[in-house]
Amino acid sequence: MVENRRQRMQALLAADRAARPASAVSLACGRCVVELSVTGAGATVLAEMPTGNGDGDGRPSRGLVHATNPVSAGLEDLQLTVGEGPCLDAFASGGPVLVADLATEVARWPAFTPAACKLGAAAVFSFPLLIGVARLGSLDLYRDTIGPLTRVELADALILSDLATQGVVDDLNGHSVDDVSWLADPHVQIHQAVGMVQVQLVTTTEVALMRLRGYAFTHDIPLAEVAQQVVDRSLRFTDTEDGIHAQ
Repeated sequence: MVENRRQRMQALLAADRAARPASAVSLACGRCVVELSVTGAGATVLAEMPTGNGDGDGRPSRGLVHATNPVSAGLEDLQLTVGEGPCLDAFASGGPVLVADLATEVARWPAFTPAACKLGAAAVFSFPLLIGVARLGSLDLYRDTIGPLTRVELADALILSDLATQGVVDDLNGHSVDDVSWLADPHVQIHQAVGMVQVQLVTTTEVALMRLRGYAFTHDIPLAEVAQQVVDRSLRFTDTEDGIHAQ
């Protein structure tokens, strides 16, 4: 039964590619929207950002591989900005995160939930992209109405997440899983900005990222935009007697 469904999905993706040449990840995300009755889908590569002391316990950094619509892209960016959400939980746990009614999860994700609902997400479903025990990222789905995935939809989502994983592996060809800077994505600038803020504040990578996130959240602007300002040198973080602030 499962093998038959996998073969069906592979056949559908092959037909999709014949009709519209694209990456396997992009096609898997598009197929999720068609098969799973979701509004949007995104896939990301995640890598643990070191804290500066080499212990590898930093928060995950992210490179966006694909998003089917602006809301999906916005949800990915939001999670990177506030440092919480289903994608990060799926990556940390290695298991799916299924939320049929996002509005009920304010206590779980106090920063992510209200903003995600405002973007238009009513339900979210995240699946880790795994090769054995190695975690590569996540496949993230959302609906603009509440409601769970059906049993069949869940089975298909697991199959599509596995096929998306193979697509990520293909895209990673020749690159380290721990380095997402090669991705053609605005988040690449975030890595550059983190390095600049780290030098400006003489601090760790983790603290520099936290300061960038805090500034983005406080001023209600995308983290990528803050990073752009830092890279352009129109925004600089300084350590003063009143605390760390941007000027």
